[in-house]
Amino acid sequence: MTKRPADAEYIRDEAGLLALCERLREHDRLAVDTEFMGEDSFHPRLEIIQVASGDMIAIIDYQSVSKLAPFFSLLDDARILKVLHAGRQDLEIFSVLSGSVPTPVFDTQVAAAMVGYGTQIGYAQLVHQVLRVTLEKSETFTNWAQRPLTPEQIAYALEDVRYLLALHDHLVRRLKALGRLEWAEEEFRRVQSLADHEARDPRLRYQRIRGWEGLNPRARGVLREIAAWREHEAKRRDRPRGRILRDEILVEVARRAPTTVEALGQMRGIQPSHVEKYGEALVGAVKQGLAVRDHELPHVEKRKRIDPETAGLADLLGTALKVRAVEASISPQLLATSADLELFALERGRGAAETAHPARLAASVGRRALVEGAGGQAHRGLRPGNQAGTPVRAVALTA
Repeated sequence: MTKRPADAEYIRDEAGLLALCERLREHDRLAVDTEFMGEDSFHPRLEIIQVASGDMIAIIDYQSVSKLAPFFSLLDDARILKVLHAGRQDLEIFSVLSGSVPTPVFDTQVAAAMVGYGTQIGYAQLVHQVLRVTLEKSETFTNWAQRPLTPEQIAYALEDVRYLLALHDHLVRRLKALGRLEWAEEEFRRVQSLADHEARDPRLRYQRIRGWEGLNPRARGVLREIAAWREHEAKRRDRPRGRILRDEILVEVARRAPTTVEALGQMRGIQPSHVEKYGEALVGAVKQGLAVRDHELPHVEKRKRIDPETAGLADLLGTALKVRAVEASISPQLLATSADLELFALERGRGAAETAHPARLAASVGRRALVEGAGGQAHRGLRPGNQAGTPVRAVALTA
């Protein structure tokens, strides 16, 4: 273990890791970040872990210390809060390496959106706005696999955890003042769940492929199978998914559903090398998808067709919600999606607003109240005889 720079520890052996973890366990929270390389492998390849707590700050060099059991024990310790920024990728990496998602967690990007700093604010921007500290981001696209790391790389990596706990202090105060700490904790649990599913269930991967919802049910069933096949193949070869077959090719294969290697080889985008390497296995996955029973096919909730007046109400509701979100210092994306707003408008128009609770809001009475308040304003903004979607001037979009 060496000191580099003066206030930081650089952990390069198991004895140093064990000693560091013993001291970190004395604290009730831990700032965590990772640096990794993901361009040429299936899973991002972890290179370093940055940690900070109390007056300690350290880098764990994964190339030198690959047995991380003492550190993973900290991540699983329910008494220690893990503080990250935009941490879903970090959680996925830890889930793959350790077999479990760290818990509990606090994501400063998610919390910032809950108190008015905007959706998906970057770490450096948040540090500047909250702490008035300007960070140097010159190493954003650096090669973290090289050794030794340069002093500039080390300094950059340490900055990513140096201010996380100060941000946590500020954001918790704001969340409590606004009565939203429970809302934030709901979102943290959702991020954890997503990270866990992404790391474990290859049969869910198709849902991240653009265009899957537009396929017919049978084609969606085929896509689920061939996307799962690609997950296993990419993992086996340790290659990025796109190096096996690109997403758009998978969608076309699902749509055409070739049942012979010859038919597969005639498709646009399928190279002879694809047929040679994967032909039989890919056709086998297609056949599996074709054999799925109808009631087991992936389901897409059909969006109800809405009349012009309801469409106008949905548009007005979206505007009202944005205004209320600004007034309430919360990102509107954390309140409702466009589909949520359309459903809410449709049900409200039918006099059934009490049942029009978007799924995201179901567990949060406070967030639901914001949407319902905006819904009441938007509904009052449409009058019989008005052109659909035209707000009445008297309906100022206020609480």
